[in-house]
Amino acid sequence: MDWSDSWRRAFRVELRAQAIGLAWRGWPVLPGTYPAGPHWAGREGNENTGPRPVHADWQSRIGTKPEQVATWWTGRPYSLLLATGVQLDAIEVPGRLGRGAARVLRSVGVPVPIMATPDDRWTFLVNAGHKLERPLAEEGDVVLHAEGSYVPLPPTPLQHGVVHWRVRPEVCGWQMPDSSAVQDALIDAVATGAAHARSIAGLVVAD
Repeated sequence: MDWSDSWRRAFRVELRAQAIGLAWRGWPVLPGTYPAGPHWAGREGNENTGPRPVHADWQSRIGTKPEQVATWWTGRPYSLLLATGVQLDAIEVPGRLGRGAARVLRSVGVPVPIMATPDDRWTFLVNAGHKLERPLAEEGDVVLHAEGSYVPLPPTPLQHGVVHWRVRPEVCGWQMPDSSAVQDALIDAVATGAAHARSIAGLVVAD
């Protein structure tokens, strides 16, 4: 995606507004590197991967007051990152599991903030402090972002699009669900996917 100067300016304003609003709600937000052609800018020199926190001492900046947070986005269109393991954890999964878990959560009436990326990775925001259950840890492509990690928040620009909300925090009144509820839904989605794969395999064998 070609990020022109006008697009960068527009996104900087939006990213700054979102960062300030989330900081006032107590979310530990941080500025991150941003796309610059095929690279990521914002730190010393360009990098091949991102987004990453701009500040090397980013962990010591967790809990910065909103007034200071506002100054971080005055010059560049930094990505908007959430430091996990403080107030919130984030469970990142492939889209197929995300869609399955979202259906389960809707069926039981549990609203959960969900983000998605252009490469079809879904991230569920949950209360911090719960380890990843074994069935999910064994999946290999399920990642728990906890203490010492971070995730990009909407509307962070990526190389081929932007991070966007599938379910906004307003839907759950800014009350994050327990991690166990989301993990149970993800485990159900894993089981459903495995059962579907077995049934397809059975049909192939029967043919």
